[in-house]
Amino acid sequence: MRMLRAMKLKLSACVWPFQWMPPYEDVVKRIANLGYGGAELIAWNRKILDEYFTHKEIKDLKDLFGSLGIQISALHGITGGMASTEKEKREEAVEFFRKQVEVAGELETKTVINVSHWPWIDDPRYPYPRITERPLKQIFGVNVPYDFNWATIFSDYVAALRQCVEIVEKAGLRYALEPHPFMMMSNADAMLRLIDFVKSEAFGMNLDPSHLFPCGEIPHLTILKLRGRVFHCHFSDNDAASNVHWRPGKGKIDWESVLRALKETSFDGFVSVELEDVPGVSTGRTPEPASPLLDEEYILTKEYLENLAKKVGIEVP
Repeated sequence: MRMLRAMKLKLSACVWPFQWMPPYEDVVKRIANLGYGGAELIAWNRKILDEYFTHKEIKDLKDLFGSLGIQISALHGITGGMASTEKEKREEAVEFFRKQVEVAGELETKTVINVSHWPWIDDPRYPYPRITERPLKQIFGVNVPYDFNWATIFSDYVAALRQCVEIVEKAGLRYALEPHPFMMMSNADAMLRLIDFVKSEAFGMNLDPSHLFPCGEIPHLTILKLRGRVFHCHFSDNDAASNVHWRPGKGKIDWESVLRALKETSFDGFVSVELEDVPGVSTGRTPEPASPLLDEEYILTKEYLENLAKKVGIEVP
């Protein structure tokens, strides 16, 4: 009889819905007070990596997390140019990633996250398609150069990811790539192809059902396909038509099946709750701290997921 390793539900919360930009100390305290066992940090750009995540700040953050009895679930970084058609931008993105891994190692978290990439992210001639606009558009068009060479773009992207994986392996960390609509990796099969080409046990997915679901993916099937390569999760609910990030239980995602699939595959990472389209949230457009309405959304999320976890036999701390 096949024996599954017992799974424990490790709930984290992303810092940015509470406060978009650093400093994040007050946010970490707020997350801990809501009963979460971890918080996910983020660097939106290289300036934040260099100027916020200093050696002193990293020590202070580690001391704060330790005093609160919670963990850093991951360090998220925005490496926009990794799939660029321009070599210089790919190299710049890899160097950003190198610094991200250095900071993550010093923070003593084992997972680094990037969202998958768009080849023409910085090219004004071919603007990145904003999925949030799709429900409002009669015609949803995307400009791309019709003479592009996909084989070259894919090969260059794989080469950049291999460089990142070498950096991660040397640091003893794991690289979790996050799927996103319209990006180089938006579903399970694209991730499996990248895994085949990158060839590293340190390379896996940051599972985000709210990004997978509007791409036509069945989130729990994605987990089963990737068996063992889901390193970290972002949880929020979705309507399968847009890119909304609601509280789990408010959309159409089958969360019981998602948790059953994580248990079946002996998932051992953090589930980081990421609510971005809910009352009270902080955003890049309104960067002030979230209102108490967001706290209620996170409390209800925690209760919902813990009850489901108990139902499917996942240990709840």
